[in-house]
Amino acid sequence: MSLESVRAFLAEKAPDVRIIELESSTATVALAAAGHGVEPGQIAKTLSLRVGERDLLVVTRGDARLDNRKAKAAFGGKAKMLGTDEVVAITGHPVGGVCPFGLANPLPVYCDVSLKDFEEVVPAAGSTHSAVRISPLRMADLVGAQWVDVCQDQSGG
Repeated sequence: MSLESVRAFLAEKAPDVRIIELESSTATVALAAAGHGVEPGQIAKTLSLRVGERDLLVVTRGDARLDNRKAKAAFGGKAKMLGTDEVVAITGHPVGGVCPFGLANPLPVYCDVSLKDFEEVVPAAGSTHSAVRISPLRMADLVGAQWVDVCQDQSGG
């Protein structure tokens, strides 16, 4: 169902973007990077967060960590990761397949500026075995994302 919602979204908005389905799981950044032959940073991971009463998605590079101070400043409150059941209910995607495409409910989507380190990123496509290859700028444009700086600096470790 979730992969199908992504397939329908892309067919309508970006028919040239092909979904890549692998035999092996890509549910973690490490598995996805190995499966797609890219460095972990190039995996675009989607975090499902709640800030106060608002649910939102933040897409970051795979090796980035959320900076709580920056996130609080950007979103106006403390960001809390959603639980597995909440993620599925709100996005329609299973954990490990969450992406900003084909969502079950309209959610604000934010892309961290760290994604701009790459010409092409590999976000999931609604299942733990699927992904797409897309430029970060095009991905943000397709989902109406706002750019934010909410991750720890890569140079700082």
